[in-house]
Amino acid sequence: MKDAFSNFHPLVNFTWFAAVLLFSMCFMHPVCLGVSLGCAIAYSVYLKGKKAIRFNLIYLLPLLIITALLNPAFNHEGATILTYLYGGNPLTLESIIYGIAAAIMLISVICLFSCYNVVMTSDKFVYLFGRVIPSLSLVLSMTLRFVPRFKAQMGLVANAQRGVGRDVASGSPMQRARHGIRILSVMVTWALENAIETADSMKSRGYGLPGRTAFSIYRFDKRDSYALLFILSCTGYISAGALSGGLAYRYYPTLKGAGLQPYSLSLYICYLALCVAPVVINLMEDRKWKAMQSGI
Repeated sequence: MKDAFSNFHPLVNFTWFAAVLLFSMCFMHPVCLGVSLGCAIAYSVYLKGKKAIRFNLIYLLPLLIITALLNPAFNHEGATILTYLYGGNPLTLESIIYGIAAAIMLISVICLFSCYNVVMTSDKFVYLFGRVIPSLSLVLSMTLRFVPRFKAQMGLVANAQRGVGRDVASGSPMQRARHGIRILSVMVTWALENAIETADSMKSRGYGLPGRTAFSIYRFDKRDSYALLFILSCTGYISAGALSGGLAYRYYPTLKGAGLQPYSLSLYICYLALCVAPVVINLMEDRKWKAMQSGI
């Protein structure tokens, strides 16, 4: 499915991800956590469809449960004691709720980063930071695209080794280990050679030299200015509200935080508008496209 938000200027994409990721990692209020998780999952499902649903159920859901259980097992702070564990340590309501909150925060950030890898491609990142920090932007760009390329190349190497009878799933344990080490050795050599070739290629093209120009397909138009203004306005209002305590929440020793006063409610609505913006943009574009198709 085509993502309309990806067609915005890279500055708009990066600003949105930077704001939402920062807020998702800093805000521990239950309302903010719920908004972050819901919007992150919705956007990831829109971007990747069934693949995202399968990833969330197979990997993120068990991670959520494990992370939520670890905190009350090792953290025994809190005033509301529910029972006592086998070793005599108390099991508190506050530690359970904080473990769930921390797990939701972690899952939200992982979902957002998975969306980031789809929307913020390496050419967008180099376009934004190539002139400011050319060396670092090249390294980060190579790092972001390294994982999918490494995975694809490992599949090719494993299939080639399987064709000559060196499959990691056949033979004795010692033979399997030897085959796995051989595949790993090939992959390490490939990764180093690929990094050197990329660096030499960029150097030969004059990457990072003063005054070097570069072709770009990105243009900052009126639509991008409106979107960036919306993101910055929401970010500023939410940041001011957070600094004034409108999004504060305490887990220890008792649960206490900002309630549903008018000011806090406006912050929740603004935060929801910011997080759900890409999904709303995509739904609006889909609606326009369907209306155009029905008019043909």
